[in-house]
Amino acid sequence: MLRVENLDKSFGGIHAVKNCSIDVDEGKITGLIGPNGAGKTTLFNLITGFHEPDSGRVYFKDEDITDLSPHEIFEKNLFRTFQITREIQEMTVLENLMLIPRNQTGENLWNAWFNRNLIRRQENDHEQTALEVLDFLEMEDRKYDLAKNLPGGEKKLLDLGRMMMAEPEMVLLDEPGSGVPPSLQTKVNNHVRAISEEQGITFLVVEHDMNIIMDLCDPIIVLVDGEKLTVGSPEEVRNNEKVIEAYLGS
Repeated sequence: MLRVENLDKSFGGIHAVKNCSIDVDEGKITGLIGPNGAGKTTLFNLITGFHEPDSGRVYFKDEDITDLSPHEIFEKNLFRTFQITREIQEMTVLENLMLIPRNQTGENLWNAWFNRNLIRRQENDHEQTALEVLDFLEMEDRKYDLAKNLPGGEKKLLDLGRMMMAEPEMVLLDEPGSGVPPSLQTKVNNHVRAISEEQGITFLVVEHDMNIIMDLCDPIIVLVDGEKLTVGSPEEVRNNEKVIEAYLGS
């Protein structure tokens, strides 16, 4: 579903991504790991249009998306989250979800003046969908809470809810374990699995916590110094001497 070919990116004297090529198969939950500074977040930013590569190409469903802007890539049904959640803090949890669906009738000034009934019907539909998402995430009792008041783990769940409202085909999930207490991490992982299985969504997951990535992902891609070191099953990656050396030193 996603193909990265020979991506290269430097920032001044720092060579963040070096001739990197990876593939992500449709329907899989693929992990992306590597030591600090390996280039994982830079690679995410290159794939989703936040940075422009110095060379190389990115293909999504065999379409070249290398030169598209982030919002154009979103329109292709490729969604991303961030390590630090980006909820709209002064809106409720429910409103955060209802904001996401694209091409809303009320965004058109003519409709806002003359088609208010149409807008109201569409908003009712979006509200119903959002309530179903919150029920799936076991957050229905939080619907009227301001997003800024959610604890870190529930903000990650809200990120998953916003993703579900966007109805993407693929998601780049950045640090789903960041700021999440152990008591909620299992719930986050289980929801990612359920979303992938029930809705057929493909995931590429960046995560520092090896326990999370080994439990959630198969296959796993290992990035070191901006280059792909290896790819394999959790067991293969766990026992790969080059991976152990990259993390712990020779």
